[in-house]
Amino acid sequence: MPRDKSIKSVLIIGSGPIIIGQACEFDYSGSQAARSLKEEGIEVTLINSNPATIMTDKVTAENIYLLPLTTQSIVKILEERKIDAVLPTMGGQTALNLAMKCDEMGIWKKYGVRMIGVDIEAIEVTEDRDKFRARMEEIGVGMAPSKIARSFLEGKEIAQDFGFPLVIRPSFTLGGSGGSVVYEKADFDAALNRGLHTSPIHEVLIDKAVLGWKEFELELLRDKNDNVTIICSIENFDPMGVHTGDSITVAPAMTLSDSTFQKMRTMAIKMMRAIGNFAGGCNVQFAVSPDEKEEIIAIEINPRVSRSSALASKATGYPIAKIASKLAIGYNLDELMNQITQSTSAYFEPTLDYVIVKIPRWNFDKFKGANRELGFQMKSVGEVMAIGRSFQEALQKACQSLEIKRNGLGADGKEVKNQAELLKSLERPSWNRLFHIYDALKLGIPVKTIHKLTKIDPWFLNQIEELVILESEIHKHKIGTLPKDLLYEAKQKGYADRQIAHIVDCLESEVYKKRTEMNINRVYKLVDTCAAEFEARTPYYYSTFEDENESVCSDKKKIVVLGSGPNRIGQGIEFDYSCVHGVLAAKECGYETIMINCNPETVSTDFNVADKLYFEPVFWEHIYDIIKHEKPVGVIVQLGGQTALKLAEKLERYGIKIIGTDFKSLDLAEDRGSFSTLLKENNIPYPKFGVIEDAEQAIGLSKDLGFPLLVRPSYVLGGQGMKIVINEQELEQHVVNMLKDIPGNKVLVDHFLEGAIEAEADAICDGKDVYIIGMMEHIEPAGIHSGDSYAVLPPFDLSEKVLKQLEDYTKRIAIALKTVGLINIQFAVKDEIVYVIEANPRASRTVPFIAKAYDEPYVNYATKVMLGEKKVKDFKFMPRKKGYAIKIPVFSYEKFPEVNKELGPEMKSTGEAIYFIDDLTDEYFHTIYSERNLYLSK
Repeated sequence: MPRDKSIKSVLIIGSGPIIIGQACEFDYSGSQAARSLKEEGIEVTLINSNPATIMTDKVTAENIYLLPLTTQSIVKILEERKIDAVLPTMGGQTALNLAMKCDEMGIWKKYGVRMIGVDIEAIEVTEDRDKFRARMEEIGVGMAPSKIARSFLEGKEIAQDFGFPLVIRPSFTLGGSGGSVVYEKADFDAALNRGLHTSPIHEVLIDKAVLGWKEFELELLRDKNDNVTIICSIENFDPMGVHTGDSITVAPAMTLSDSTFQKMRTMAIKMMRAIGNFAGGCNVQFAVSPDEKEEIIAIEINPRVSRSSALASKATGYPIAKIASKLAIGYNLDELMNQITQSTSAYFEPTLDYVIVKIPRWNFDKFKGANRELGFQMKSVGEVMAIGRSFQEALQKACQSLEIKRNGLGADGKEVKNQAELLKSLERPSWNRLFHIYDALKLGIPVKTIHKLTKIDPWFLNQIEELVILESEIHKHKIGTLPKDLLYEAKQKGYADRQIAHIVDCLESEVYKKRTEMNINRVYKLVDTCAAEFEARTPYYYSTFEDENESVCSDKKKIVVLGSGPNRIGQGIEFDYSCVHGVLAAKECGYETIMINCNPETVSTDFNVADKLYFEPVFWEHIYDIIKHEKPVGVIVQLGGQTALKLAEKLERYGIKIIGTDFKSLDLAEDRGSFSTLLKENNIPYPKFGVIEDAEQAIGLSKDLGFPLLVRPSYVLGGQGMKIVINEQELEQHVVNMLKDIPGNKVLVDHFLEGAIEAEADAICDGKDVYIIGMMEHIEPAGIHSGDSYAVLPPFDLSEKVLKQLEDYTKRIAIALKTVGLINIQFAVKDEIVYVIEANPRASRTVPFIAKAYDEPYVNYATKVMLGEKKVKDFKFMPRKKGYAIKIPVFSYEKFPEVNKELGPEMKSTGEAIYFIDDLTDEYFHTIYSERNLYLSK
C-alpha cells in the first residue's frame, strides 16, 4: 500500500543529552528519520534538549524545539503546532518512556496525535519483564529461568530458590543501568537494592545466569503487510555476562551453524509478531549454548531503533532508520528502493562479503577508583567499527581506530608478560581483555586454557592465535630479508606498517617503502549490501589488500575532512556536528567532499552526507593512502577535535596542505609554553607559569610561582592529566605520574588563580578580521573544567570593563595566531583583570551550543573562510536574540557509584543539555548560581 496521505506532520522525540547507554547512535537515527520524512513532503517537528547534535539543527527538521523532554514540553508543542503523528522509536528508551507517559495522561488522544512505528502494547510487553516472559511462553520461545521481584523480600526469596550466579535486570532502564551479575551471596543485597532503586517502577527481573553462553543479535524490519526482513546478524565476541554495549561484536555472525541461524531467524520473526502489530524496526537478542546442541533462548526484544541499529546500518549500508520511518507512514518494504543499489527493493536482505568488527571505547581514566570489570551494566562511552575482508583484518583495523596509544593488536612492545596477571585478567573481563588474550597466546598459554577462563568461542581464539604465529614468523626476518608473500599476508591480516616495523626493528617509513616497491598497495572496496551481485551507486568504501580497486577518482577539486574517531569524554558528538557542517559547506562551495572516520554512531559516517565516505581508522597510514589515491587540494583538521589535530604535524611534514589555520599556529597554541610566550610578547595577562621536564624542575619552579599550582600537559583533550596541587609532595607525585603516562610531553605549571571566574569566547577569523560568535561566563569558578561547568551565554554579571578586555584579547590572539577558521579562548577573571588560560584555534565543544542559541550555522561560515571562499566581512550575521542560554553538563555517575564525584580541572561529563531563560529572575538560574557561592566558600 502507498504511504498514508493523512499524515502531513510528524513529531520526532529525541534522546536528550549523551549518557552512557544512550549516545549519539540515536542522533544518527533521528537525523536520518527526519530527512526520510522530509523527502515525503511531511513537515517534521523535533524535540530534543541536546545542543551538541546535528539532529537539533535546521538542516534536519523544519521545527526544532530545544526543550526538556517532559510532558509539559510536548503539550507546548501540540498547542503551537498541528501534529498528526508522533514517531517515538528514534530516541532510545528516553523517547519511548516519554511517549508512554503522554499516552497514559491522554495527551496524544486530546490533541488527535497517532503513535506510529510502534504501539503501546509492544512497549508494555517488552519493558514489563513478567508480560514478556508470559508472551514468550505462549509462542514457545525459551528463556532463562527468571522471576520478577517488586520488593527486597521477593528478591531474596527468588535468590534462595535459584541459587548463584544470578543476573539482576531492572525494568524500564537503558544501557543496563542498575543491572549486575551476582556471583556470591554476600554481594546480592547491595545489587538488589541498586536494581530496585534504578527501575522507575521499582521492579527487577532476576535470571538464573547463563554465563558463558554465546550472545547474538538480529536487526529486523517489518511493514504493515507483516513482511519481515532480517537486516543483519551480529555476534558478540564476549559471551553472556558482558553487556552487548561493552562487548566486541562481529557481523555477520561467525560461529553459528546454518541450521541454528535459520532457527534463530524464525524465532526472531515470531517474537516480533507476538509483541504487537506495528511497522518499523526491531532488535532481538539471543543466547546460544556453547555446545553441539546450540540451544537458543531469548534474552530481550526492543521494538524500536536500538543502539545496534546504527552499527547494523553502517555494517550493511542499509539505512535502517530511514526505511523504518517510511514503513511507519504506511509504505511496504517492496515499495521502497535499496538506497545503495538503487535497483533492488528494500525487501532484499543485505549480503556481506566482508567482516565488521566493533570495539567499545572506555574512559576509565576519567573515573579514578572505578570498578573496571565489565558486566551487565554498560560502561563504555563510545565505539569504533572497522571493515575488512577477514575477521583478522577487521580486528586489527578496529584496534588501530581506538586511539589508546596502541598500533593495533600486538606488535607494539606493550604486551603484559606476567602470567598470573594475564590469567586473572582473562577470567574477569575488562577493557583490555582482548589485548591480554593476544599477550597470553604469545606467552604460550594454550587456547584451551584461555577458552576455559573467558568462555570466548575457540574460533575467535584460533584466529588471534594465527596472528601471534604470523608475528613470530615475521620476527625471523629483518626488513631487507622480509619476503613478499609474508609481508603481503601481514597486510591482508590488518597489520599496520608501524607494527611490522616494530617486529623487524626498523622505521615505519622503511616498511612503507618496501611494500610499495613490491607493489603491495591498499585498494578500496564498495559497501554494496549485495556482495557485488548488483551494481552499487553509493560511494561508501573500506580498504584492503587485493588487486581490484573499486574507488574511481574524479578530476574535481576535492577536500578531505578528518573525523573525530570514537566518542569519549572531552571529545564527543560536538565535533561530529562540526564535521558534518564542514562537509556541507565545502559541497556548497563546489568541492567534492571526502569523509574519513571510524565511528558507526555518527551522522558524519552516513553514506549520503559526504560525496565519498571512507570508513577507515583515523590513523596515519590509512589517511595517507587515501590522500595519495584521491589527491585532494587539502585536508581540514580543525573540525575533528584532537584526533584530527594530532595528524597535522605529519600532514605538514609530507607536504599535504592543511586547510585553514596552518600547522605552525596549531602547534604554537597546543604547546602551552610557546603560547604563554606569545601572550607575553603581546602584553596580554596570563597566570605566571613555567615549563618543566621532570619533578625536580617542578619543585624548583614552585618556589618562584607559589602554591596552589595548576599542572597540565600539552597536546591533550578534556583536561587529561590536569590537576591543582597545593604542596610539594602533591606536585612531585603528580608530575612523576603524568610523565609516566605521557612520556616526552612538555608539562606546564601555572600559578592557580584562586577564586577567579572563568569565561570563554568562540570566534571566526580570516587572518585579518575577527567576529566573536559568542562569549560565555561559567557558573563554577576557575578550577572546574569548562566542559563540566554550567555556562551562560552571554555573560550575566561581568562588568563592561571585563567584557571589553575579553573582546580585545580574543581579537588580538586570533590575529596573532594567524587563525583562519574557528578559535576558542578560555579566560580567568579576578579583581577585574582578565587572564588568558588557553587558546584552541579549532572547533570547540561550545560551537554547536552557541550556534543553536543564536540560530546561525557558524561552522558553515568558518569552513567557507578556511577554504578561502569567503571573508568574515562577507557574512551578514543575525542580530542576537534576547535572553540567555545555559549549557548544562550531564554526567553518568550512576554507572560508577564508587568513584569520587568531585569536579576539578579534568573533564568528567558525558553530555550536555541547553536551557533558555528570558531573564536573570528565572528560578532555575538562581538554583545553579548558588553553586558558585558554594564552590567559592570551599
